[in-house]
Order: sequence, then structure tokens, then C-alpha cells
Amino acid sequence: MSVIKSSPPEGRTVPAPSPPTEGPAPRSGTALRSAGLVGALALLLALLVLSIGFGARSLTVGEVWDGLFDRNSATWAVVHEMRLPRTLLGLLTGVALGLAGAVMQALTRNPLADPGLLGINAGASAAVVTAIGFLGVTGFTGYVWFALVGAAVVSTLVYAIGGGRGATPARLALAGAALNAALYSYVNATMIMDSASLERMRFWTVGSLATARMDTVVQVLPFVAAGLLTALALARPLNALALGDDQARALGARPERVRAACIVAITLLCGAATAAAGPIVFVGLMVPHFVRALTGPDLRWMLPYCTVLAPVLLLGSDVLGRLLGRPGELQVGVVTAVLGGPLFLYILRHRKVAAA
Repeated sequence: MSVIKSSPPEGRTVPAPSPPTEGPAPRSGTALRSAGLVGALALLLALLVLSIGFGARSLTVGEVWDGLFDRNSATWAVVHEMRLPRTLLGLLTGVALGLAGAVMQALTRNPLADPGLLGINAGASAAVVTAIGFLGVTGFTGYVWFALVGAAVVSTLVYAIGGGRGATPARLALAGAALNAALYSYVNATMIMDSASLERMRFWTVGSLATARMDTVVQVLPFVAAGLLTALALARPLNALALGDDQARALGARPERVRAACIVAITLLCGAATAAAGPIVFVGLMVPHFVRALTGPDLRWMLPYCTVLAPVLLLGSDVLGRLLGRPGELQVGVVTAVLGGPLFLYILRHRKVAAA
């Protein structure tokens, strides 16, 4: 039996089949993302030097270097007692808030998720104010455990009130806003009734790095490190969970364990950051949105980028607050709120968010 081959009509040509997509494109994308991450690390290093060098008395790069490594230098005391603890605390707090925001957005599939907007920071703040005002607890070692419990309780409440597995971005945002308002009302009432608490908490409640000490940095480091490692280990399972529970199970992920691990990571990161520096808002909202535009939704790239760029934003805001507030300074929480407020309104009105 002969096979009749049809020929194209006259005057028309059949397009040649496109070649299959092979490796170079993905490799070039990976190389580009890697180069971008190296550039972000270089930017972070520059911000670290700038944060140490900028203050009431600005230091040159050489003076910063001498202050870091030469005990006989005239700038040793300034660097090690004031600038370095503040910079390192800003680094750890930025890492914690950026990662917590990215994990929250991935877990809830809610682009509005942020430790401040969803009340997580407010829960930690309420617990810390209770510890200071009513129990006489002082110092980071004393009230970090209260902050962790407060963050865990509120994160669970927001998820439950927002509808659990059926939660939508709007319902989660409303639940977080309601709890946020109630908890901060409690915080303010407690501070007004206790003048001693007011004096200790007046800078902490707006989010500040100004009172950072090296012992606080050392104490907060294990909590942030544990939350960091947990969050980074969740990149692949969260990618699978984005396809739905059934697909995630088919890929080997266990949705219930992934969600529980996410809550643990968020609690460690938010609780430690809030206990150390106060409730700083919008970092966890702004950075993941910016990073997503650079890397796409793949959390294997998003989370490392957030780890680097969140402290860039926080340290940059802290330096900007020192510059704008001269001869005093604006607290970093005020600067991030001013920067993040317009972005939040834009995201809230965006069609994709409204339809999510």
C-alpha cells in the first residue's frame, strides 16, 4: 500500500520545525541568578561598612578597618561598643524578617503576608510587654521566650481565623489586622499604666537598633540561625506544596509536616527579631516581592536572595534614618513603615492580589 505524501500549496512554504530546547538556556539563567546573588552579597558588604562608618562622627573605610582589627586604634571603642553591635543586629534582624516574610507568603499563598501585617510581631510585642510590665523580666535572655510564644500563638490564630486551608489573602489580611489592632491597643495600655515600662519600651515599640549590644547579638544568633536553616531546608517542599497537596504528596513532600515546619521557622525568626529590635514592619513584605521579580517563584532562589537583600533594606533604612534625623535620628522601624506603606497599598489594589 503506497503512502501519498501531500505537498504544500503553491506559493506557501512549510516552516521548519523548531529545534528542541536544550541545556544552554537553563544554564544561562542559573549563571545570571548566581551572578545576581554575588552582586547582592557585594551590596550587603558595602552596607555593612557604611553602617559601621556612618554616625554622629563619620569614619573613613581605613578608620573602620583599624577600628575592627587594631585594638590600639582610636576608633576601636566606637566601632566595637556602638557601631558593630548595631550593624550585626541589623544584619540578623533583616535576615529573620526577610526569610519569615518569604516563607509566610509561600505557605499561605498570600502576597500580603508579612510578620507585621499579619500580627505576628504584635503577638511577640504583647508577650514581651507582659513580661516586662507584670513579671519584671528584663533583658533579651529573659523575654525572648515570651516573644517566641506570642509569635506562635498569633500565627496559629491568624491562620485559624482566616479560614485554615481555605484561607484567602483578604481573610488572612483582615484577621491579621484585627489581631494587630487589638494587641497593640493592649501594648499601649500596658505602657501607659506603667511608667517604668514606658521608659524601657518607647524606642523598642517602633523598632530600633539604637540600643543594640553585643551580648544581645550573641543571644539572638542561635534562634535566627535555627530559623534560617529550617527555612532554607523548606525550599523544595514549599515548591511542591505550591502545586497542591496531592501533587506535593506525589513528589514526596508531606504537607502537614511542611506546614508545621514553616510555623516553627516563622516563630523562631519573628520571635527572635522582635525580641531583639522591636516590631519592624514591611521588610518581610517588600523584599520577597522585589526578589520574586528577579528570580521568579522558585524558592530555591528566592530564599537565598531574601537572606541577602532583606538586611540590605534594613541596614539601608537605618543609615537613612541617621541621615534624615540629624542631629538625632529616625528609628529604623519608622523608615521602613514610610517606605513600605505605599507599596502595601499598591499591592492591595493590584488585580492579581484582589482575585487571589
